[in-house]
Amino acid sequence: MSAKVWLVGAGPGDPELLTLKAVRALHEADVVLIDDLVNPAVLEHCPNARVITVGKRGGCRSTPQDFIHRLMLRYARQGKCVVRLKGGDPCIFGRGGEEATWLRERGVSVELVNGITAGLAGATHCDIPLTLRGISRGVTLVTAHTQDDSSLNWRALAEGGTTLVVYMGVAKLSEIARQLLDGGMAADMPVAMIENASLPQQRECRSSLACMQDDAKAFALKSPAILVIGAVAATAGEAALLASA
Repeated sequence: MSAKVWLVGAGPGDPELLTLKAVRALHEADVVLIDDLVNPAVLEHCPNARVITVGKRGGCRSTPQDFIHRLMLRYARQGKCVVRLKGGDPCIFGRGGEEATWLRERGVSVELVNGITAGLAGATHCDIPLTLRGISRGVTLVTAHTQDDSSLNWRALAEGGTTLVVYMGVAKLSEIARQLLDGGMAADMPVAMIENASLPQQRECRSSLACMQDDAKAFALKSPAILVIGAVAATAGEAALLASA
């Protein structure tokens, strides 16, 4: 049997948002390597597989990436059906591209299976349309957590005129606000901070760019959370009025 690994998106947390293709891959799996943010309920689809937790979360002790690479390679070369199960989508801040390249360079076949990303699911569960005719002509997804701490071009993001969705930004709210304000974004730009996107314990805090750090502190916002910054992050009723104006 040829060596193969499935890189599968488990979605944002709600197990009902798992795709049919992801369910099929899990049913066929011999070994499943899972991230910390994968809902345990998803594992009901692979009752006979060996499940190995290879957690990676900012600010916490994480499994080294090289160890994860070699674990996938070892089981694939044993002829096992290997599923690398990631929260959200494997190719949106999930290192899916990096893992696929590493495996293919070593002769392992890789199949990528999309998952619904937290930015989309969280916004939808809060009745926030990421695009809205006459209000937002696009969406920009960014992470506030970069490998070398290099800064994003916040001025370009502030001037972009699109909805901005920020992943892994809870620890950098002050910096994000300062950079966007310095870039010319309005202080009263609506912001939605969404914790545990799509899960029963999802919480949302509505704020503005200038006030989001103080509001997040009062709200006791915790990771994992995403930020939706833009006019669409106004309340659903306000967004509808803006669109019809």
